[in-house]
Amino acid sequence: MIYTILFPSSYFSTKEVDEDLQSEYNAVKETGLFNIIIFGYEKWFSENKLVLNRVPDFPCNAVMRGWMMQPEKYSVFYEKLRHNNINLITTPEEYNLMHLFPNIYNIFEEDTAKMKIFPLHEEIDVESVKKTFGKFMVKDFVKSLKGSQFPRFFDGTVTQEKFNEYMETFYKYRGDLLTGGICIKEFLDLKYYNGKTNEYRVFYINNKIATVSRNSGQERNTNKPPTELIEKYSNLKSRYYTIDYAELSDGTWKVIEAGDGSVSGLSENQNICDYFRTLFYAFKGSKPDVFRFC
Repeated sequence: MIYTILFPSSYFSTKEVDEDLQSEYNAVKETGLFNIIIFGYEKWFSENKLVLNRVPDFPCNAVMRGWMMQPEKYSVFYEKLRHNNINLITTPEEYNLMHLFPNIYNIFEEDTAKMKIFPLHEEIDVESVKKTFGKFMVKDFVKSLKGSQFPRFFDGTVTQEKFNEYMETFYKYRGDLLTGGICIKEFLDLKYYNGKTNEYRVFYINNKIATVSRNSGQERNTNKPPTELIEKYSNLKSRYYTIDYAELSDGTWKVIEAGDGSVSGLSENQNICDYFRTLFYAFKGSKPDVFRFC
């Protein structure tokens, strides 16, 4: 049974929660269902030192709500917490499975974009890629590069020289966050409603559909992902994970991303208190309500 939520601290104070997670922290307190433990953000991410605002007297199960870590770092984090009586419900194996998309790609293959994988820092033969994909995008095993001049997608006009230049930019901006290898993914033409794509994030908790929420700022009257597609992926080998679904321009739906639940953000329109109540009762084993779109 889960009674503890683990949050990272503010960069500036190990006694205060990370400012970007303040609303989740407040919601957890409001539910009254969980204990809260804070670990030192700067000490952990900069110095690999685990600093907790308190250590439980007895072993407790916990869910982390925080930021992405490379799998190797998460494994160390998990073990250090165990030595301090905190058992994260997401094991390193589960984290590795859902955090690195190539590890789960074969399960989604018929419902997601086609993909090729390449080693880091190895020149990618773009002419060969262009023969496979009309349009394609670049990401590492976890994330694409957003918020920069890096292209959303490439097509048949890109030359090897220009592509190599863009890859140098990719490596530069991903920096220490670079993870695994390079994924070249088929670029999917998404459907737009008033300038917004139609994406949904589904949280699966204890292998049940817990929440289904609009995840791209779209209006409420857009199409919803098919229930049978959402249910199809409710039994993956993790107790806490997310899958993102998007509507394509032709009205069909695809899986566009997956992730570990601990480091997956809530949608901006979600009721945060409701989310944490759902999390509590899902792990408690109570019979869940029929999931609701929100």
